[in-house]
Amino acid sequence: MPTETSYIRDLVLPLLDADLPPIVQLGHPALRRAAIPFDGQLSYTELHVFITLMRRVMHAAPGVGLAAPQLGIPLSIAVLEDSFEADPDLTDVRERRPLPFFTAINPHYTPVGTDTATFFEGCLSFSGYQGVVPRHRAVNLQYTDAEGLSRSRTFEGWQARIAQHETDHLNGVVYVDKVLTRSLCSNAEYLRRWASPTVDEARQALGF
Repeated sequence: MPTETSYIRDLVLPLLDADLPPIVQLGHPALRRAAIPFDGQLSYTELHVFITLMRRVMHAAPGVGLAAPQLGIPLSIAVLEDSFEADPDLTDVRERRPLPFFTAINPHYTPVGTDTATFFEGCLSFSGYQGVVPRHRAVNLQYTDAEGLSRSRTFEGWQARIAQHETDHLNGVVYVDKVLTRSLCSNAEYLRRWASPTVDEARQALGF
């Protein structure tokens, strides 16, 4: 019987020589299983090559986060980075601030306060669609970084949304599990009709 380590290595090592492996889409079983905690299944060098690959895939998509299960790898690793320029009206209302690149290994989050924020979001594994998701406005994220150090950071606004979205992936949860279903729309319809700072117009028109 193969060990957990050999199973993970057999999945990861072939990817390390790939240019841009595909992002798996909704329906792939890796998106619906809790990821295996990272516990040294890869060497230090292999882990960093894998993280670099994940970052390249995230940039190429393009996206602001990517979890290992989105490459079909059931490991509790995510990369996060938001350096996109956006309309100031959007950034102010959505509290969207630049998020420097970091790796979160075995992360979990807890809410900070009771405030929530409700906005459209999308997912690289449900390509072509967006939907409105209520999320905690602020969370504390506890994780191990790429150097093996324990971290505890508080994120607010859009950064908190990214942290929740990617950590959910590692627990087999996709944003469609939390979406207000009547808000789901194609990217084209979102850009045409609902790309305003708030969801008020969409809420009234779509009835969610």
